[in-house]
Amino acid sequence: MSAPKKIRVWDLPTRLFHWLLVACVIGAFATIKAGGLWAEYHMLFGYSVLGLILFRIVWGLVGSANARFSRFVRGPGSVLGYLRGRLPRTPGHNPLGALSVIAMILLLGYQAVTGLFANDEIFMQGPLAALVDTRLSDQLTRLHKLDELPILILLGLHIAAVLWYRLVKKQKLIGAMVTGNAPADEFPADAQPIREGAGTWALALVIALIAAAVVYGIVSLRPAGF
Repeated sequence: MSAPKKIRVWDLPTRLFHWLLVACVIGAFATIKAGGLWAEYHMLFGYSVLGLILFRIVWGLVGSANARFSRFVRGPGSVLGYLRGRLPRTPGHNPLGALSVIAMILLLGYQAVTGLFANDEIFMQGPLAALVDTRLSDQLTRLHKLDELPILILLGLHIAAVLWYRLVKKQKLIGAMVTGNAPADEFPADAQPIREGAGTWALALVIALIAAAVVYGIVSLRPAGF
């Protein structure tokens, strides 16, 4: 029996962003819990998260069709319609998944930015902590720590949703995010696959390099001796 026909739903840059973000978030969480000298690696993971978030924001404006915010971010009516089963599945994020993407960008972006100003009152501080007064740095440190629980809750909901789609709706969302392809029979007959090639990857590389340069520039603002 021949394998079902596939349709391209995710480009390579989007998939790399997704899995690199997963690795960096896990790394940041593990290293801050380990403490001690691991805190330096926590900061490196935080810089990486910031760079990835910057990349995703730009890629959401100029990337391939399914990666663009204009393609999947919808209003409350679309979310309710999807929950009631009135909307067919289309390639890319569904209206409910779009909320998860936006929430993830906001929460992780907020966490990465506040981390730039945070300190542990011992020997570690963010690269911009010395540029603000101690009181503000302490306040941002508390906010940085408070954001941990919302992030864990959001990640838990995300994992639960992926499992629900796999076990109940029989949709292999993880497989699609690994290979970029999904069974064509899961979508309407007129669903169109995304197009990507060397031009797409070159654009993504340029954006990634710019995002990395921005993060490097921010980190370089750390005053000498700190």
